[in-house]
Amino acid sequence: MRFFGIMMLLVLAAAPARADCVDPPEPGVNWVRCYFDGRSFEGVDLSGANLRGATFSRGNLSNSDLSGASVSGAKFISTTLHNVDFSGATLREADFTNADLAGASFEGSDLRQARFFRANLRNADFSGAQMRGADLFQADLSGALWINGERRCAEGSRGQCR
Repeated sequence: MRFFGIMMLLVLAAAPARADCVDPPEPGVNWVRCYFDGRSFEGVDLSGANLRGATFSRGNLSNSDLSGASVSGAKFISTTLHNVDFSGATLREADFTNADLAGASFEGSDLRQARFFRANLRNADFSGAQMRGADLFQADLSGALWINGERRCAEGSRGQCR
């Protein structure tokens, strides 16, 4: 019986930390696969947060700090994200379909396989971002600072930086 108790403690200690979707927004919060559709988190500090697979569709995170966050597979469909700081964040396979990301910073972030279908990326900063396989179909890139950190996309750039 004592052996069983020790084994259970070892299993529980080795288990990954569980997301607690009722935790308040704060740096490093663990919101893996949490559902926040339609919620407003304007101006919050979620730097270094674990948001993998979470959904924030039709919400508002404008002026928030998500720098260094793990956001792979998260959904931001039709979400307002004005001036959000995603610098250094991992956003692989994140979905920003129809999102408003005007002025957002993706500096040094991992955007591989991310979807920006019909997203507003006006004046966004992509300097140093990894974008292999990112879907920018019909995205508005007007005024965006491109991955080399020097080139600005021309007014009317849709789907690609011109």
